[in-house]
Amino acid sequence: MKSIIVSSAIAALLVLSGCGDKDPKVDESAVDSVSQEQMQGDSAQEVSAVETETVSSSEASVLDESSKNALSAQAMMNLENELLSIYFDFDKFNIREDMQDRVSSDVAIANGEAEKFLVKLEGNCDEWGSDEYNFALGLKRANSVKKALVAEGVDANRVTMVSFGESNPVCNDKTKECWAKNRRVDFKLLP
Repeated sequence: MKSIIVSSAIAALLVLSGCGDKDPKVDESAVDSVSQEQMQGDSAQEVSAVETETVSSSEASVLDESSKNALSAQAMMNLENELLSIYFDFDKFNIREDMQDRVSSDVAIANGEAEKFLVKLEGNCDEWGSDEYNFALGLKRANSVKKALVAEGVDANRVTMVSFGESNPVCNDKTKECWAKNRRVDFKLLP
């Protein structure tokens, strides 16, 4: 019974508070001392034309900017798909020899077409170990990849790192093959 009364009181307050005056008030003291005669005729038409032109160019600017952003986002997604994940051995954070070609390929993309973007390295682990241990291991893996990228010419200021530990698996099966897929560093591009 109490919840019905409380709900009714809250609903009444919401209804009453939402019924404010919708018409904006104009402060008469702030109105310029421009007389009505000055705003009539040709000068009023000129002002109107200038305002219309300004609005049109503003809208065009916004449309151009949104088109550029959409193209940039699409280009970023396409380049992200070309970047290859780096995989690690169980409980290790050193880059395996068979992953060196992937690192070199990622460097070429990062310094080529993706040069205008920031590179975010996402360290990941399998489900073995505590959460704290896996977050630390994921960060060590991301740092190893960052060092490798910087050693091959990527600007260190363009590279950021994050660890997801075991919280971002690409495979959930309880097999060695699946766990191996989760021990990785993924690449993301940022504007």
